[in-house]
Amino acid sequence: MSKKWMTWMLAILLVVVAGCGNANGNGNGGNSASGGNANTSSQNQSETKKEVTLKVATLIPPMTDILELVKPLLKEDGINLELVVLSDNVQPNDALANKEVDANFFQHVPYMNEYNESKKSNLVGVQPVYHAVYGAYSKRYKTMKEVPDGSTIAIANDATNTGRSLVMLEKAGLIKLKEGVGIKATQADIIENPHNYKFEEVDLLMLARMLDDADLVLMTPAYASPLGLTPKKDALLTETTDSAFAITMVAREDNKDSEPIKKLAERLSGPEVKKFLEENYAEIAIPAFE
Repeated sequence: MSKKWMTWMLAILLVVVAGCGNANGNGNGGNSASGGNANTSSQNQSETKKEVTLKVATLIPPMTDILELVKPLLKEDGINLELVVLSDNVQPNDALANKEVDANFFQHVPYMNEYNESKKSNLVGVQPVYHAVYGAYSKRYKTMKEVPDGSTIAIANDATNTGRSLVMLEKAGLIKLKEGVGIKATQADIIENPHNYKFEEVDLLMLARMLDDADLVLMTPAYASPLGLTPKKDALLTETTDSAFAITMVAREDNKDSEPIKKLAERLSGPEVKKFLEENYAEIAIPAFE
């Protein structure tokens, strides 16, 4: 009986020890599983924070300055902003349409629409950033009253900026256009030109150089400011602020809703950009967002 009793006691003891071992094993297993989840979570976070490169085509200041400003801010969002600075006002749209870049920042929406129509592309305005006030500048005259009849006026040769220039002159009472043509106006739409102005159409990037040759040059502050000219101080005429001509960040239909593009739009319309424009470009660039 004593041996049998001892055998039973030993069996019970083994069961209890095994039970404890299983409990500890489950505990350790839980800890191990928890550790595994933690590692997985950490790995997921690492993957989430993996940096994405966003290529943006642009041309000149203040566009380039603004992009440089938001570059470190986007870095915080896990986005490496790469500026692709090009040399003319066609390349940025070509690069975007051909998917060589993810966005561009240099144009207003009417200009983008003109490109879409001519190239059958699907570029989309995403975020207006600032109004670049158009102005009429001259090296020879200080007021429009001094500009003589028969003067040569240089204007941009792309359709929307040609129309924009002619509309500005019409609003100043200097010419009259066919009713309803608006910013699609061309020289052929001028029905009254009492001062017999001659218009010379040149590429946007050539406008500033025309100051030496033309009596009057109509251009945005982006091209006037490198010459030390501002709409408020130097322009003989200025247009009223028009949201249709706000310089806008543009993407494609297929990527306009992507997270990096949304983040770029958010940063370009953030308080840092607004403050930067107000402090550095107050006379030539008015924020186009609240």
